[in-house]
Amino acid sequence: MYKVLATDGVAPEGLAVLQNAPDVELDIRPKLSPEELLAVIPDYDALIVRSATKVTAAVLERAAKLKIIGRAGVGVDNIDVRAATARGIIVANAPGGNTIAAAEHTMGMMLALARNIPEANARLKAGVWDKKSFVGVELRHKVLGVIGIGRIGSEVAKRALAMEMEVIAYDPYIPAERVEELGVRMVSLDALLRQADFITIHTPLSKENYHLLNKEAFEKMKPGVRIINCARGGIVDEAALYAALKEGKVAGAALDVFEQEPVTDSPLFSLPNVVVTPHLGASTVEAQLGVAKVIAEEILVALRGGFVRNAVNVPFVRPEVLAEIGPFIGLAEKLGRFAAQLVSGRIGLVEVSFSGEIAQYDVSLLTTAVLKGVLSIALQEAVNFVNANEVAKKRGIRVTETRRGEEEDYVSLITVRVVAPEGERTVAGTLQRGKEPRVVAIDGYRVDTPLEGHMLFIPHMDRPRIIGRVGNLIGAQDINIAAMQVGRKVIGGPAVMLLAVDSPVPEETLTEIAKVDGIMGVKMVSL
Repeated sequence: MYKVLATDGVAPEGLAVLQNAPDVELDIRPKLSPEELLAVIPDYDALIVRSATKVTAAVLERAAKLKIIGRAGVGVDNIDVRAATARGIIVANAPGGNTIAAAEHTMGMMLALARNIPEANARLKAGVWDKKSFVGVELRHKVLGVIGIGRIGSEVAKRALAMEMEVIAYDPYIPAERVEELGVRMVSLDALLRQADFITIHTPLSKENYHLLNKEAFEKMKPGVRIINCARGGIVDEAALYAALKEGKVAGAALDVFEQEPVTDSPLFSLPNVVVTPHLGASTVEAQLGVAKVIAEEILVALRGGFVRNAVNVPFVRPEVLAEIGPFIGLAEKLGRFAAQLVSGRIGLVEVSFSGEIAQYDVSLLTTAVLKGVLSIALQEAVNFVNANEVAKKRGIRVTETRRGEEEDYVSLITVRVVAPEGERTVAGTLQRGKEPRVVAIDGYRVDTPLEGHMLFIPHMDRPRIIGRVGNLIGAQDINIAAMQVGRKVIGGPAVMLLAVDSPVPEETLTEIAKVDGIMGVKMVSL
């Protein structure tokens, strides 16, 4: 039974998949002090947080069972990702769950800034009817510069285009052709700063873009430009923004995020042309439910040994590449598990080869999946996509990866070779109908069997009555043989037998099978 702790007021309705899972015990504790978290964390396999809880190195040091930390939101600033990675703990977020909420908040802030809505609201509520002081500007025909046009930036662009704005964008990580399909023109950062009437930011905070909008950037902008930041504090130099607002170079700013949070006192708050909100970009009922649901599903996948698509400390795979290689992740891991159980002794080399259509993609994630499968057999400790490569390195396992486009018999084929002191084995597998993992060759002998359940691998000489004797020994244990495959290259020569059985065969029976004349070994494989 896996124990999962959810804190920070994560929407309980979004955690239904965990509440209904038979192998999960969910503990919802809306508020935990740092001391309380330190006290209870050793008991949990997974932790779900929002932004309030700080998952520090000290917390992780005590988290002996922890396999994954899920952030019900986009940023992971409150989690020590480096320390988690060093311990093989997955850190995942929910980047798409609050996309619409953040985009709509951005549009709301832009409109509030353009039409002076907060100030007019406050003045009227104070008993003053004042129309002349709050003449605004229209968004129509204005140039909106979007810095960072990923999920949220793209949604903002769509809404701005619907309001007849001209949208330009700067993003060094997004292909220009994909953005231009939206009707957005890609430009350099310098061109965006010089052309935009409104500038909105939708990029993570990093060393590269810290204080991206600084004194020099403001000097390049049009007089009367307006700034919106609903992304991350620190991207805008707040002191430089204050100076630009006071000088009149910047006509106004709308800020949902700040370099230091929480903040209740800032020079920016004293300016009438600044609209502020306390980090509300994701604060909608729908978004909170959405991110909770996304992260709950990822938690369950991780606990059951699957690939977490939104892990931030697993090497990034572009979505279009993941769409192609994703179905092969399970096959790769099962081939690793299968191959590791066919050899004896410490594995020193794992070779992974990809051929056919799959070879045209970056398959490093699939190599990691193979390694995860191999190590899960050899080790008692938890191995996942975060730590598999590092664990292999520490154990002195050499890993190689090759790709070749040619493949005559299969659309895509993955071949795994493992080498141990007492011998080596090579297995090859593919996906049948694009989804069913099958082993199709062992040491060059053709077979065709689903990679599931329990199997006996029996290399032998191709002689009469061997199969019958093996079947009798297994049947004597009241174990059903579900399927059988025999592969040979020449009549009377070496061959392999692969038997799918309904339950594991006892060790003593394996010993008896090994004594049959013509049998050259026997291995029990469980997947």
